[in-house]
Amino acid sequence: MDTIKLIKPSKGQYVEMMLRSKNTVFSTKDAALLWSEDDEAIITNRLRKYVDAGKLVRIRRGVYGKDSLYDRFEMATRLYTPSYVSFETVLTRTGVNFQYYDRIFVASYLTRDINVDGQHISLVRMRPDILSNVIGIEHRDDVAMATKERAFLDRIYVTKDYHFDNLDVLDWNKVFEILPIYRNKRMEKKVKEYYEYFQTHQ
Repeated sequence: MDTIKLIKPSKGQYVEMMLRSKNTVFSTKDAALLWSEDDEAIITNRLRKYVDAGKLVRIRRGVYGKDSLYDRFEMATRLYTPSYVSFETVLTRTGVNFQYYDRIFVASYLTRDINVDGQHISLVRMRPDILSNVIGIEHRDDVAMATKERAFLDRIYVTKDYHFDNLDVLDWNKVFEILPIYRNKRMEKKVKEYYEYFQTHQ
């Protein structure tokens, strides 16, 4: 049986492949896949040369941008994968909450507050089976982002008591469709309370 051999790019094509990509942010893992290269030292050295030549920018260790105008949400979800933008970042953008936050909230497999290139990012730990469930997750310009209903439920999952400013914008059918993935009785009771409040205050 013939084996399929991956054809690697020629010397001048490596950075061009990155620049042609619709992504604005790359990890070393992304580069390894793009270049069909397994040797981490080769990948790191090549990326360093492109940064030194001004063809890429180094955002932090193992994460690079096409230029300084890279997508901040894309960067936030590239740091630790799997992950997706959620919580207040989505709730504020979709009108569920009114307060402005200067940080990006990301659902991840660990909890950590970090500052990357002047951007404050709050990683919030979710159970692995929840994190890997794609219901209520949309991909916009290569950024995985929760719908407002998923972000609403994510916040209830990690916070027992929370005030939401505007429940009118939620699609409650979608809320109850997503709710079972959390397998959490406390959450189910709390969501029912929010729904009843919504019903009586329309």
